Amino acid sequence: MHSIRIVGEAPREALIGRIGEMAYKGTYGLVSLVGLILIGQGYREAQATAGALYTPSESLSHLALVLVPIAFVLAAAAYVPAGHIKRLARHPMVLGVAFWAGGHLIANGMLADVVLFGSLLAWAVLDYLAAVRRNAHPVASSEVSLKGDVIAVVVGFVATIAFVLWLHQWLFGVAPIG
Repeated sequence: MHSIRIVGEAPREALIGRIGEMAYKGTYGLVSLVGLILIGQGYREAQATAGALYTPSESLSHLALVLVPIAFVLAAAAYVPAGHIKRLARHPMVLGVAFWAGGHLIANGMLADVVLFGSLLAWAVLDYLAAVRRNAHPVASSEVSLKGDVIAVVVGFVATIAFVLWLHQWLFGVAPIG
């Protein structure tokens, strides 16, 4: 569902015209949730059977600890009042997915990791390029405030700390540090 706009606006607009905006949003959310669950199940199953493609460099693995916080700040910037981060990134959520996936590719060399994070990185690049093509400047200069940047950075770093110290281990069984 998140890829429909990569091919253009026509398929999305046709579907909205046929079923209505609210039905489209509901279907979009439901299909996205089912897709996320299926991705998680497939990833878990692949982890149990797939081997390693490469051994990540110890020094480069730490780069993920730089890229992932940037990803969280970008993701937060997508949903808070517009700031310079949102204006410069143009589509911060998709760019955040690219940083997150790239960080995980650097730190993980198992086949399941490469397939999951590599495909998400490829999707994010294609979606970002399509989004930029659709909308050169989604945030006008007059809408930008420092408040949005401060909120995005604070929320992004709080989320990073929560994930690094607790949530990543709890959700995925892997501690990013230690």
